[in-house]
Amino acid sequence: MKKLANVLYITSPEAFLSLDGENIVVKKDELSSTHLPLHNLENIVCFNYQGVSPALMGACAERNVGLCFLTPNGRFLARVTGKVKGNVLLRKKQYVFSENSDLSLPIAASFLLGKISNCRKVLERAIRDHSMLVDTQALNSVSDSLKNDLQEILLCKTIPDLMGFEGSAAKLYFGVFDQLVLQQRESFSFKERSRRPPLDNMNSLLSFLYTLLTNDVASALEAVGLDPFVGFLHQDRPGRPSLALDLMEELRPFFADRLALSLVNRKQITSKGFIKKESGGILMDDDTRKTVLTAWQERKKEEIIHPFLKERIPFGLLPHVQSMLLARFLRGDIDAYPPFFWN
Repeated sequence: MKKLANVLYITSPEAFLSLDGENIVVKKDELSSTHLPLHNLENIVCFNYQGVSPALMGACAERNVGLCFLTPNGRFLARVTGKVKGNVLLRKKQYVFSENSDLSLPIAASFLLGKISNCRKVLERAIRDHSMLVDTQALNSVSDSLKNDLQEILLCKTIPDLMGFEGSAAKLYFGVFDQLVLQQRESFSFKERSRRPPLDNMNSLLSFLYTLLTNDVASALEAVGLDPFVGFLHQDRPGRPSLALDLMEELRPFFADRLALSLVNRKQITSKGFIKKESGGILMDDDTRKTVLTAWQERKKEEIIHPFLKERIPFGLLPHVQSMLLARFLRGDIDAYPPFFWN
């Protein structure tokens, strides 16, 4: 168990959560329990849990405290939500835009413009800071190709066309991602993106961070009154938070990829913290997961000047700010949705 800022992460497999008055009770065995005030929390994230009492589920839903269940390797399982809240007129606008390709296309394109631009920035920072350790020619070549993709995206006429460029851009970017691993190269070598299950240590780390980001973005969308399950780029699918996946695209390189590389290159995590299962999938052990969660929360406290608002905000507020800007666009308060471009 680890309480970080306003998010409670439950990582102990034997822990059971219940409600006692205004407090959460985290019980590991008959002799060991911890009490935490519920009103201090914004989210509870459970990995490999024993369970949560119905009373606590109800209290979280009533008080708008996020309750999310993930597998030990960070794959999303479920979210507990209460009555639908938020601006019904805003959600109706969202549904209209989602069903109309002419309306949804510019929003979807903005998500990808932000993503590809930020992928380029990751590569350019590596060239600038570590030119003696990386293949600058290969990184520059990919960066130039991604720049061309940015121009092509502006010309796309359909969502499938956008998804085609998204796939090719991701292949280019991840094709040189191994160049960015400067330490522990053998233990964290990266050949290609693999999911469900992740097949190497770096993919396991990335998948875990992407799931954390998806959860944060979904919570932010709900907070401004948007439906995280109705997207513009990703197709609607039962149980899939399509809009959260849309919005996280532009945040992944800046938020998750850089943190993964930092954890590996600074040797804050090592290969000893990863376990290979019989299926071939790679899982993080409990101690490594706690290290990653601590780094995740600390990164969210760092500050950045938002390129559109021109204000200094913590990293952790980026999902909320982008959700707010998307809501403002759908309401007609601004002319276009401004994606996050990392400067």
